[in-house]
Amino acid sequence: MSKIKLTKTELKAQSDALKRFQRFLPMLQLKKQQLQAEIAHITAHIESVATQEETERRQLGAWVSLFSETVHDLAALVRLDGVVTDTSNIAGVAIPVFKSIETTSAALDLFATPPWLDAATAVVTRVLSLKAERAILERQRELITDELNMTSQRVNLFEKVKIPECRENIRVIKIAIGDAQTASVSRGKIAKGRSRKAEEDAA
Repeated sequence: MSKIKLTKTELKAQSDALKRFQRFLPMLQLKKQQLQAEIAHITAHIESVATQEETERRQLGAWVSLFSETVHDLAALVRLDGVVTDTSNIAGVAIPVFKSIETTSAALDLFATPPWLDAATAVVTRVLSLKAERAILERQRELITDELNMTSQRVNLFEKVKIPECRENIRVIKIAIGDAQTASVSRGKIAKGRSRKAEEDAA
């Protein structure tokens, strides 16, 4: 604990600081709860998207036996050009929000390629979209987790350090001021007693 001045001015400063910490702490605790709830929500969403993605991938796998020499890789059917996102705010944290993907589909010769490739192209597009959405959700969770860690540190700092420190400082200062006042009264009485005795001796 840093050295403090044992004065009434310092007592007021410590009391004001204590009130400030006690006012901010519930806000930080609420923010911590909001962040924890949001992480749980995002995690559930990630799991849902991952399940959808796996389902689509299994559907692609069912078409592997349909490959011909002219189709070597289903991934070549669709090229991901970009991911469209927006921005949102969760408990003061700016996060990206998935909107859609931009893709370019391979040009297919309707006469030289089997008709199932159209359906395969749609599934590949959905897989790319789900994969991109999952990546954005994971980024959301990462950003909110970082904010949760910082908020938790501040909650712990206020609960375990700042508030107890202020309370102890206030206790020490009050004792010191009380002792000083008692000593002052005692000195006053002694001085008064000596003065009275001196007057009596002079008489």
